Amino acid sequence: MKYLPLMIIGILIVNSCTKDENVAVISTRFGDMVVEFYPDVAPKHVESFNIHAKNGYFNGTTFHRVIPGFVIQGGDPNSRDDDRTNDGIGGNAAKFYGFGDDANDSTWMLPAEFNDKQHVTGALSMARSQDPNSAGSQFFICTAPAHRLDNQYTVFGQVISGLEVIQEIVNAPRDKKDNPLVKVEMNITIMPRNKALGK
Repeated sequence: MKYLPLMIIGILIVNSCTKDENVAVISTRFGDMVVEFYPDVAPKHVESFNIHAKNGYFNGTTFHRVIPGFVIQGGDPNSRDDDRTNDGIGGNAAKFYGFGDDANDSTWMLPAEFNDKQHVTGALSMARSQDPNSAGSQFFICTAPAHRLDNQYTVFGQVISGLEVIQEIVNAPRDKKDNPLVKVEMNITIMPRNKALGK
């Protein structure tokens, strides 16, 4: 009986683990984007996003800020209604991470997890205010490289399928606040990578 070298066995194990890991499928009227996560460098961001996605928190929210050559931003529960004046000011972390009032979930925020992942096209990163530890539920996806954001915002994932959908969204007609004139609603599902990619 022949034995496989340890290096090959290790590669097989890594590949099998990678294929079975969960990804997010962000579904819009323009199509689906498949996003892989970086729990090794941004575990709290990945955890919060996954909890929200599994609980349906993002479903029916919109990409309320789209800027060609920069980003599409969404994940604000305020964007579900027809009042566009409050889009972009809502949202909270999915659990208490030490920032905000433990007794008031609407105040929960994520701690910064800045890392070496770059803001390349398709990067999934977290929106925040001037306070580094102020990310809630709003996220953005880069439509082009935005390296000025590197180490200033937390990258926690990457679009691995559906990059063309990002471009469709960012080129949608928009108002003076960069909000698409026709809502770009989303639904987010967490599923195994193989299933999401049809493999």
